[in-house]
Amino acid sequence: MNVNIGNVYIKKTAVLAPMASVADCAYRLMCKKYGASYLVSEMVSAKGICYNDRKTAKLCTVTDGERPMAVQLFGSEPYFMGEAVKIVLQYSPDIIDINMGCPVPKVVNIGAGSALMKNIRLAAEITESVVKSAGNVPVTVKIRSGWDSHHINAVEMAKALEESGASAITVHGRTREQMYSGKSDLNIIREVKNSVKIPVIGNGDVSDLKSCLDMYEQTGCDLVMIGRGSYGNPFIFREIDSFFNGVEYTPPTVEEKMCVMLEHIRLIISMSEKSEELAMHEARKHAAWYMNGYYGSAKFRGRCYQLSSYAEAEALAEEFISLQKSRESQFN
Repeated sequence: MNVNIGNVYIKKTAVLAPMASVADCAYRLMCKKYGASYLVSEMVSAKGICYNDRKTAKLCTVTDGERPMAVQLFGSEPYFMGEAVKIVLQYSPDIIDINMGCPVPKVVNIGAGSALMKNIRLAAEITESVVKSAGNVPVTVKIRSGWDSHHINAVEMAKALEESGASAITVHGRTREQMYSGKSDLNIIREVKNSVKIPVIGNGDVSDLKSCLDMYEQTGCDLVMIGRGSYGNPFIFREIDSFFNGVEYTPPTVEEKMCVMLEHIRLIISMSEKSEELAMHEARKHAAWYMNGYYGSAKFRGRCYQLSSYAEAEALAEEFISLQKSRESQFN
């Protein structure tokens, strides 16, 4: 079953959330390999694009292996957002996504991200500007439930964005005040779904097949988006994809997890313009995430943050597998 966002067809399984400093090209390709049906880039500064920032331009690149994929922009000025889209179109994204949900201070303090939840009129003007510049490329918007618990206005926001030309809305069921604490509110996602005619993507607290199915069932959303639940766990997409395809899912063994971790690290190194040692700095947190939930993992995760070469990562993975096997043999 597919979901239609504008002229883009997306398989109704699970999609990868935009995550700054996490979901780079290597991360996206790993999630795509294991079944993510749609990807969104790290958020990109509209002004950065307009001022020819080289690092910003790199964030806009869409490889064939990532499609369908959106490039996500953030900013607070309709003019710059519209102009940035004209430049981004050179990278041929399938969709343009607008970030109106990021809660971090450096984004909020410039009036962008979730700060726009406090200014629906400006949010609508930004959307109109982006839609006008995007032409035939669909425009989507990612929002939160509201600014704080006293201002839950996702429904009002979603209606305004739909009227401004948005082709889909993603709702993270937390307020900006919550950041990433507490629980995602499925009720507000359902209310948004019932208030608009365009597709709604539900986001927040999806960490396995059960929570994905709960999101679909309790909200009626058209797609489910996964963020932190994919940390060191691209297999979550395989689990969900297997269910929707009626295929039996087999959880990864520790050997497979470490094999995929090393594949991910090789991809990070190969795609980096930096030296292996500096690229490993980017890979450290990913290596640590792959080890979550195992016996003795806290100690090993600490060691991941000391890695400076691929050879060291290989040795650490082998040691980690040996520890898990010895642990298993004690109970067999």
